[in-house]
Amino acid sequence: MLKHKDQRVGVFVDVSNMYHSAKNLYQKRVDFGEILKEATADRKLIRAISYAIVTENEEEVSFFEALIQQGYEVKVKDLQVFAGGMKKADWDVGIAVDTIKLADKLDVIVLVTGDGDYIPLVSYLQNTKGCLVEVLAFKQSTSKSLIEESDDFINLSNNKKFLR
Repeated sequence: MLKHKDQRVGVFVDVSNMYHSAKNLYQKRVDFGEILKEATADRKLIRAISYAIVTENEEEVSFFEALIQQGYEVKVKDLQVFAGGMKKADWDVGIAVDTIKLADKLDVIVLVTGDGDYIPLVSYLQNTKGCLVEVLAFKQSTSKSLIEESDDFINLSNNKKFLR
């Protein structure tokens, strides 16, 4: 895919998806600073938003501060715990709403997630809003249909600079 310096880029990071993928695949953490560099690719960054879950872990505060220092806006929500112990923590709707709201100001939307639930969003952004949609994720934990639907897929597994 052709990338040029005048493209306006928005980066939307599903922190939980990326965290668990890196942990399960490599027993490592994601380097979100390197992710942002790769996602922008010397283009005009308009917004970079990371979506995280608060689980009352004391390390989270310093992690969120590090994301801010790297250039991300950080949106958080509490982990939901239901009767019976089931836990739910996702930002799918929040990410979808934000990308749709910002799409008219962007040429390229970069989704940093492997979650196949975003396939209808990708199609909408491409066909209705006219945006290019790129996906950055670890191929082993990314929906094949999401890869196929995106305009460009960057496999983070191909370079260890994305892990620490």
